[in-house]
Amino acid sequence: MKSSLILAASTLALVASGLSAQAGCADPRNPAAASLHKLPAYLFPAPAAAAGATSRNAAANIIGTWHATYTVEDQPFGEAFIQWHSDFTEWENINLPVQSGNLCMGSWKAVDGKHVFRSHIGWLYTKGKVSGYFTETETDKVAKNGTTYTGTNEQKVYDLSGNLKADVTGTSSATKLTP
Repeated sequence: MKSSLILAASTLALVASGLSAQAGCADPRNPAAASLHKLPAYLFPAPAAAAGATSRNAAANIIGTWHATYTVEDQPFGEAFIQWHSDFTEWENINLPVQSGNLCMGSWKAVDGKHVFRSHIGWLYTKGKVSGYFTETETDKVAKNGTTYTGTNEQKVYDLSGNLKADVTGTSSATKLTP
């Protein structure tokens, strides 16, 4: 309930301030912008030992391509394909409107043997002009066999002066796609 009030207050503040920005990669203020689709089952073979998952180390097992889903307050928010690279970079293609930006790039690091942490930053646009920026951070627990992960994420929206306009937390879950 408290997070609903915070999200509502943040959204009201954005509307009142005239900041009607569109976020590249993800705009947590507009969860209805993403349309979730049921993808064909053949894209996601039954979880088995993931290709290359020979370690019980999250940093080794995270490398590869994943199908991720996101929720905010237990409501579906978005669906993405993410590639985690061995050079500690990653990119994401999320099912949000292309006009706002639906590709993100970021970096990641191992937290411990079970967890990884990633971070994104991106620009916000209003009528084609930069009007702010957002940050997204996420900590994920990678399954021992390297086939799934779950985690929590936080997205913060700022105006160009660095004033926080929205702060939204949610969850993530993903399944590794095998070649």
